Amino acid sequence: MMETDATFPPERRKGRGAASNETGRFERFERVGFSDGWEAEDALPPLRTEIRDEMAKTIITRNTSPDIPFDHSINPYRGCEHGCIYCFARPSHAYLGLSPGLDFETRLTAKPNAAPRLEAELRNPRYRPQVMAIGTNTDPYQPIERDRRIMRDVLEVLQRFQHPVGVTTKGVLVERDADILGPMAQAGLARVCISVTTLDADLARKMEPRVPSPARRLRAIERLTRAGCSVRVMVSPIVPGLTDPEIEAILTAARDAGAVAASCIPLRLPREVSPLWRAWLEEHYPARVTRVMGKIREMHGGRDYDSSWGKRMRGEGVYAALIQTRFKRALRDLGLDHRLPPLRTDLFRVPPRPGDQLCLF
Repeated sequence: MMETDATFPPERRKGRGAASNETGRFERFERVGFSDGWEAEDALPPLRTEIRDEMAKTIITRNTSPDIPFDHSINPYRGCEHGCIYCFARPSHAYLGLSPGLDFETRLTAKPNAAPRLEAELRNPRYRPQVMAIGTNTDPYQPIERDRRIMRDVLEVLQRFQHPVGVTTKGVLVERDADILGPMAQAGLARVCISVTTLDADLARKMEPRVPSPARRLRAIERLTRAGCSVRVMVSPIVPGLTDPEIEAILTAARDAGAVAASCIPLRLPREVSPLWRAWLEEHYPARVTRVMGKIREMHGGRDYDSSWGKRMRGEGVYAALIQTRFKRALRDLGLDHRLPPLRTDLFRVPPRPGDQLCLF
């Protein structure tokens, strides 16, 4: 059977989250495969990850959304090889002329000059430090970071400037940088948030195909804690009918591993994520489609997603309120309900460069 641009057989997308590669919403033309009568007898090879470099002109992104608790962020990569089918960042790939489907997890962009650009922006006399959030759009510790080390370089710059940073990840490669994050955390300059969506390894492999197992992520919490870094566990996304029964179990396991705080966000399905999610659900859990989608729509006013500020991160209605009630009660019972102190911005210093004139005072 001839493949189209939108559909790929399971053997070609092994280890990938999405099943299709629909043309991005900004493209004038749709790419469609067709048979020209010269079909090869051999099957096409599995999809491989492609990486291209982008020399960033600026690296710090400013955010003004009223329901997001950070102003400054850095994204060392575009796209994410983890392949989480529910990832809310998938639609951003359409801005590159690529598909939010398989392109998002196979055609990645790296920013090799992220660290020198960051240093230049931090040295700007008009710069005022705010907590730098990393991992807000795509994961800085996805598999390609092992070789590219862009995140490591960025952290080294932040450490030299004594700049506060909050890291969110599903990747256990964060352990590699415990030698930076630990001392920064002890000085009130760093915090790590590790996402644990489920404790079911089989479900996790289907839903987050290239993310380390839940048990492995719990060990990462232990190791970061031993290095002196405070860790928040993010139970996100909470998927009704799939992962919602695990809220208390995830929080208990994370607390036992050393997590000191927790947060949660119900499943979000913006733009192209919604059809990708429904296709995944129909493939892997067809008997649960009606229940899962019904609860999702109940939380979003009868739609797959409501992007309204104040609602998109929490949902609304009876079911969303029940999730929040269960979560808050579990936090209280497990001692995870206290607020962590804010990271410090008063330690920020611009380090001198060779040849700089020294300050007299």
